[in-house]
This record gives sequence, C-alpha cells and structure tokens, in this order.
Amino acid sequence: MNKKDTGTKRIKKPWPTKDAMEQIYEMNLWGNKDADFYSGAGSHDPAIVDPYIEVLSSFLISFETPLVVCDLGCGDFNVGKELVKHSQKYIAVDIVEDLIEQNKETYKEDHLEFHCLDVTSDDLPSGDSALLRQVLQHLSNKEVQQIVKKLDVFKYVVLTEHVPEGDFAPNKDIISGQGIRLKKQSGLDLLAPPFNLKVKEKKQLLSVPDKESKGVIVTTLYKMF
Repeated sequence: MNKKDTGTKRIKKPWPTKDAMEQIYEMNLWGNKDADFYSGAGSHDPAIVDPYIEVLSSFLISFETPLVVCDLGCGDFNVGKELVKHSQKYIAVDIVEDLIEQNKETYKEDHLEFHCLDVTSDDLPSGDSALLRQVLQHLSNKEVQQIVKKLDVFKYVVLTEHVPEGDFAPNKDIISGQGIRLKKQSGLDLLAPPFNLKVKEKKQLLSVPDKESKGVIVTTLYKMF
C-alpha cells in the first residue's frame, strides 16, 4: 500500500506511540524522501546491517531444528528479508499498518507472516526467538516494561540497542517516539532497574561503532528461563 496514494483521511488514534511512528514514516523523518517507507540508516547502512545479518544468520543456522522467529518491530524489512530463509517460520510485526501492508505486498514466502501489532499492549506472537532491533530505544520506560514482562514466552531474545560508548547511566526515561536515550547519555540495560529482566545467560553478539553519534550499536543474546 502506497502511503501517498491512499486518498483517505486519517482518523486520530488514542495511541501516541503509534501516531509518532506513523508520522515518522509519513514525513520521512528517518531519511530517503523518495521512499514510501524507510526505516533509517540503522536498517540500510551496510556498516551496521551487514555485520548484524552475519551474526544473526550464524545464530539461526546453529540449530538443528530451525527456530520460529518473531521480529518485533520489523520496519521496512530490509534486514528481516535476509533472515527469513534461516527460520522455520518468520513472524514480522510492526505498529504502522500501511507499512505492514506494503511489506505483505513486497515480501512473500510460505513461512513468512506480517501482522500489525502494538507490542506494548497486544499479545505477542508465539515463537522460539524474539528479535528487537533498535525498537525499545524509542520507547518510554513504561512501554519498555510492558514488553519486558512478556518476553519470558521466548527461549531466546536478541536485543539491539544504540547506547553511549563506554560507561553510562542506564534506563533514563524518555517520551516515546521523541528521540532515543543517547541524547541523555543513557541507553537501555534490561537487566538493570526498573526492568530487572531475569535471564539464564547473556552474551554480546556484536558491537558496531556509530561515528556520527559517537555511540555504539550493541546486539545481545539473552537465553531465557
């Protein structure tokens, strides 16, 4: 679905995060004015994307029986499309309905599903592994907590977050959809208060410096209880 050709008037929804994400795509605030939907450099810069795809592919193919993967915040699917082949089933969700409709039209595989969900309030799809790639960094602590308390349904959680380089004070609160914690010299640590996520094992899979922001994009694998 082309967001520019709908010809319909949007009805204001009582979900500020959903509205913020819709506005970001409608106004191309993450770049590429020529694209209908563009999820930003974090989904398109080869220096960020290629190492992620490599380590996630290695993780997914390490299982004798392929995993059911839930991509929570799939965006324009430029990254997810490279991982589908390594899964038993790939369930991709995002909060922006028009974006999901375009993904459905663009990417078609027998074991690929797209759903429009608000992962803070809706039930999460069932699967073995959840991918949260630069999603939580845009959300308030309250909304992050709503997601965190549902993650124990997965065996594995792969979290990617943009954080300051070196030591930082974790989990400073922000308003959802208005930048990320980096502007406060903070970043998410789900194992720290107020989230206190309980995990069996934590393993850093990847750390990619971002020269423009002087931050680091870190991907961490959590093995859940």
